[in-house]
Amino acid sequence: MIKSSIICFIILILFLFSACGRNSTSTTSINHSQENVLQNKKKSIVEKLRENNHLPVKDRIALYYQLKNDQFELYDFGNETELTLYGYSFLWENKMDDALAIFKLIVAEFPSSANAYDSLGEAYLQVKESTKALQNYEKAFQMNPDNFYAEDVIQQIKNPSIKPISRTEKFSKVYSKSDYRDDLDQLAQKLTTIHPHPFKFISKENFFKTIEAKKLLITENTTYAEFAWHCNAIIASIGCSHTTSSTMQNEYHEFGIVPLEKTFPIRVRFIEGKLFVVDPMNNAGQVKVKDEILSINGVETAKLIADIYEHIAAQANIQTYKRQKFNTHFALMIPYALGFPESFVVQLKRGNESITLKRPENFASELEDLSLNTCSDNLCFEIIDTNTAVLTIASFNYYDFNEQHLVFYDFLDKSFQELHQKKIKNLIIDVRYNGGGSQHPSIYLLQHLLDQSFIYYSKIESDGKPQKSYGVEVFYPHQNRFKGNVYFLMDGKGNSTTGHFMSIVKVHNLGTIIGEELGSNQFCTAGQTLFRLKNTKFVVSSANNTHISSATALKDNLGILPDIYVSQSMDDYLNKNDIVKKHTLQLIKNSK
Repeated sequence: MIKSSIICFIILILFLFSACGRNSTSTTSINHSQENVLQNKKKSIVEKLRENNHLPVKDRIALYYQLKNDQFELYDFGNETELTLYGYSFLWENKMDDALAIFKLIVAEFPSSANAYDSLGEAYLQVKESTKALQNYEKAFQMNPDNFYAEDVIQQIKNPSIKPISRTEKFSKVYSKSDYRDDLDQLAQKLTTIHPHPFKFISKENFFKTIEAKKLLITENTTYAEFAWHCNAIIASIGCSHTTSSTMQNEYHEFGIVPLEKTFPIRVRFIEGKLFVVDPMNNAGQVKVKDEILSINGVETAKLIADIYEHIAAQANIQTYKRQKFNTHFALMIPYALGFPESFVVQLKRGNESITLKRPENFASELEDLSLNTCSDNLCFEIIDTNTAVLTIASFNYYDFNEQHLVFYDFLDKSFQELHQKKIKNLIIDVRYNGGGSQHPSIYLLQHLLDQSFIYYSKIESDGKPQKSYGVEVFYPHQNRFKGNVYFLMDGKGNSTTGHFMSIVKVHNLGTIIGEELGSNQFCTAGQTLFRLKNTKFVVSSANNTHISSATALKDNLGILPDIYVSQSMDDYLNKNDIVKKHTLQLIKNSK
């Protein structure tokens, strides 16, 4: 992991584009909402530097200090994140002189930031100045011992001949019982310290009973993969979709290390409480599409799914969200739940047959619901007929820090302008498959729908302290707000900010909600603090802040509930029949 810091920052960007205002770095948590307030008052110093990219970097840095001295109140000099991204833009373009200069500036401006030294170390590593790289990484690690990226790079610089363990080796690696148990204690300590509400959906007593129960399952032969599965159950027990084993940040993520021959060899889908075959893969001669599986290796389907659900992190343990996750990762979750058997024997309802499946030739993942005619982009607007339009919002990942929220604003303004020009009476807003994102687009959409002022957040807590953030003030409707009939389509995948949005839709009765229970609600623990277990190196991402919408009358232990529940059948799925949208269109037709 020699390029740990650059990988870490790519992850930073990806995780900033995630749910509920979530923030990430390898070493520290960034209070992005606090930065928003500053940016609303001051101009971006980075944008000023970008305007002068034609100048030598030393001249740009001189400009930085000149403006800081002469116009400190005009520009935002406190946004380390934006400045760091500026430095990485040069690193990614292999403009090393510029990158080094900017990272040195950041170290000078933010001397207490471990991430600043981590970034400078990465730049020195890129230009093969290993001594200076080591010095900066050691400084970063000294300031933040949880920076496991810096820890790994330090070891690799000092011991370049040591070859990292392969994924195959990691999958079957066996640690000592004491190592496993110590790591479980560390997992419990970190989760209950970092997470703002670890005992909201499980009692403290039951949480620690879960820890002790997993310790009892540890044997002299427990592999890393089996241990990771135990960790998943502990993480999932606190009922937070923002707290998970960390997929992207973990080179040895439990799903990424499973050998192909150990995966479940056919595509299946759990729907209507039953497990169906979607694609037999190379078992076409033995099983058929739509075959119902009653058991696998003697374990009844209901019991197997229930066990798997206990290992899936979901907000408030909402079942629709867990089902979506299973239907994506079944090829990996089934083997984990069954202890990685040498073969899979399925019992079919058809003829009560028991069939031993062939080993997989290809990975049998299912990445999307084929019944949805999703738009090619996250944002789509379609006029169905003279009276009806569909607005698809498949993501709220449009953040203000890079002005992507303006892209969303422009799209929305143009869509609602067309609605008014064509005098559309019925608007379908489809937020299915929306995993969340920034509050900015969510609020902006609500301003196009509400006929009264509103407050978006009722409460925000970051690291246990209230922080002012965009969303706590009073917002007012736009003049061109839509005044017709609105219908909202939602599903179990809707997460985080989508929960905030739909909770306000629900309490203000903005329209008819159709579909299934949303995978989230008004209560959201978000943010991101990464930590790694000392012995096994298992990486965890824990929520570190709280964002609660103004819809506090709703129950925290339920997802947002639809007004009309529409359940997809297996035939609908296979025939790519969007039954939720069809039901909505029929509802509109019948209301004429």
